[in-house]
Amino acid sequence: MTPAKPGTAPASLLRERIRRVFREFPGALAGAEEPVHQLRVAGRRLRVALPLLAGKAGGRRLRRARRILRDLTRAAGAGRDLDVLVALFDERLAGLEEVSAEQRELRRRMRTARTRSRRGLAAGILDLDIDGLRRHLRRLRSRGTADSETVLSRTGSASEREGARVLEGLAAVGDRYDPEALHALRRRIRQLRYTAEVDEALRGREAGASATWKKLQDAIGVLHDVHVLAEWMGKQANRASARGRTALAAAATAERQAFEAEGRRLHRKLLEAGPADLAAQAMTVVTGGDPGPGSAAKPGPKPSSSSPLTRSSYRAAPPAPTGP
Repeated sequence: MTPAKPGTAPASLLRERIRRVFREFPGALAGAEEPVHQLRVAGRRLRVALPLLAGKAGGRRLRRARRILRDLTRAAGAGRDLDVLVALFDERLAGLEEVSAEQRELRRRMRTARTRSRRGLAAGILDLDIDGLRRHLRRLRSRGTADSETVLSRTGSASEREGARVLEGLAAVGDRYDPEALHALRRRIRQLRYTAEVDEALRGREAGASATWKKLQDAIGVLHDVHVLAEWMGKQANRASARGRTALAAAATAERQAFEAEGRRLHRKLLEAGPADLAAQAMTVVTGGDPGPGSAAKPGPKPSSSSPLTRSSYRAAPPAPTGP
């Protein structure tokens, strides 16, 4: 994300967040992959920013606008997850010396599922009360935003509250390989990242806490994507087996095992990076003090491009064996 200008005013930041959402609508309605992704991201950013920037943090219009934005990001997500899975599987197959007929069929099935999910994308978005969203946002802007001091107080409180929950969640998961539990924490981490972006924009700071939260968000996100792909392959194996297609079932099982192994490798890299330490560091930057109970250790340095959290290229396993 392009850094905001130093000392961005709350009203300017809110206007920019709103524009980013509606800028992506034409491309998203056409089903273009990148605009769909950007619409989803912009909608999430605005949903987090609204209660931080609005003059009245808990008003009826604000709640309604956030509800429509939630539905919008969900509608835009239809098919987006399959875009990610297709890219992951294509990356794996590209690293193999030979791709079997069964692997090609699995790829075709995944792409068919993605196409099917995209068909209702435009209708799903247009079924939402977009006019109502515009009306609510226009009214919120006309009523004015909170002053910078109030917004910064809100970002600090939100970061402290949600950050403590992340630390508690990380402590509860510990070293256990639990992609679903980590994914639930990732949602909070994403919210913390967008909260930090608001804080940094108003202070005129370069990305600090938001960059650290993004590292955690991305690392857990890739791990979860690989886990979901392994689960998808497992379902394909079960269906193929039920239909007596032993070669396809064997290929899908081998893919499930390969992606499960990759998920555990990514999990080890996540643990090596010290996620609780990074979370504590990010909290300290925004709150300006003690991250509170649940912090496992003193904050570490800002992760660099060589951090264990940085995703390396997928290490492809040998081609799946074919059955009789």
